[in-house]
Amino acid sequence: MELFDGILTIKSVGFLMLSVLLISALGYVLGRITIKGVSLGTAGVFIVALAYGMLFHDELTTQLVVGYKDSAGSVVSDVSFVDSALKIVDNLGLILFVSAVGFIAGPNFFANFKKNFKSYVLLAVVIILSGGLACAGCILVGRNFTDLDAKEFTALMTGLLSGALTSTPGFSAAKDAVGPELEGLVSVGYGIAYIFGVIGVVLFVQLVPKMMKADMAKERELLAGKEKKSKQMKSDKKLIHMDDFGIMPFALAAVFGIIIGSFKFGNFSLSTTGGCLLVALLFGHFGRIGSISIMPKDTTLKVFRELGLMFFLIGAGVSGGAKFAEYFQPIYFLYGMIMTIVPMIIGFFVAKFLLKLNLLNNLGSITGGMTSTPALGTLISTAGTEDVASAYAATYPVALISVVLVSQFLIIIFK
Repeated sequence: MELFDGILTIKSVGFLMLSVLLISALGYVLGRITIKGVSLGTAGVFIVALAYGMLFHDELTTQLVVGYKDSAGSVVSDVSFVDSALKIVDNLGLILFVSAVGFIAGPNFFANFKKNFKSYVLLAVVIILSGGLACAGCILVGRNFTDLDAKEFTALMTGLLSGALTSTPGFSAAKDAVGPELEGLVSVGYGIAYIFGVIGVVLFVQLVPKMMKADMAKERELLAGKEKKSKQMKSDKKLIHMDDFGIMPFALAAVFGIIIGSFKFGNFSLSTTGGCLLVALLFGHFGRIGSISIMPKDTTLKVFRELGLMFFLIGAGVSGGAKFAEYFQPIYFLYGMIMTIVPMIIGFFVAKFLLKLNLLNNLGSITGGMTSTPALGTLISTAGTEDVASAYAATYPVALISVVLVSQFLIIIFK
């Protein structure tokens, strides 16, 4: 297959870059609006991206059509390139964000995880099972009020579950389980529920501390007290730094993470997200290989974390906006809200009253259990400390595996 010169032009790429920059500018303006101390923050970018996708997805498709010559030499247009371009933006954002989170959490992660191992595992399982039970309840009630047959409705609802939990691996597993003839309905459900799946958790981690009238300075002290700080490198000045910002070790961790995430075990894989998170945690924990530093600077990690989150929300929002406008029905949106709210509330009360986790460890675990990268970014800003990333990183892998298994289990039961 040969790319046809002149179809994908500099103007086309420029239009994509202009779209990304415009969405980010307007999104941060929206996210800055604060009502009674609550704001969307970076999630404002997602809202603008969603609206942009609804209004201008056709224009993007027109501008980003790529052509190629088939075996007969005829020029064929491929309008799916816009989705591929948005997926690149989405994936680049995820790689930057989760790698930065892994490095940030690394120095404290293993000590914290060892101390609270049972709590993190139990909480992640409780959150995902609660979401699965909420989905099962919606299926049992909703199948009496739909024109879709049992298999179609189940495919749609498992898509809603993966969107409500903002879980790309769960989404992928559900598509594999239903087969190619029904995977479109999984995509529809994912796109509809993803919106509240992002916004709901972002608002939750801001509203809960306000409702509890939490003293954030005291909560930060409690969090620091429960986390055993690992030794920092005393001979830091003697270490060899490959560059002033630590971009080389960051890029190296991302490369290894992508490779590890690409391995599949049946229908399960760590995915790019899980692979990059795991490798970055290890790099962040050890901090050095011999006399060579493998730890980026804090400023580099903060910039990559925010930039990655922005790219991820733009890619997901624009592509989701087109599907949202085409397939949206209020009842499906309601189902998705239920599947987001129920596991959050149950998880919070289990963490608070049964596991006795302090507030910031509790909320950090909720963001990991809900596999919500945007909410983690918001929680870091709300808490005023990046130490909450350790709780996210601890619950995330367990939730990742659980949501894949629950999605497949629901399809087997209700097919």
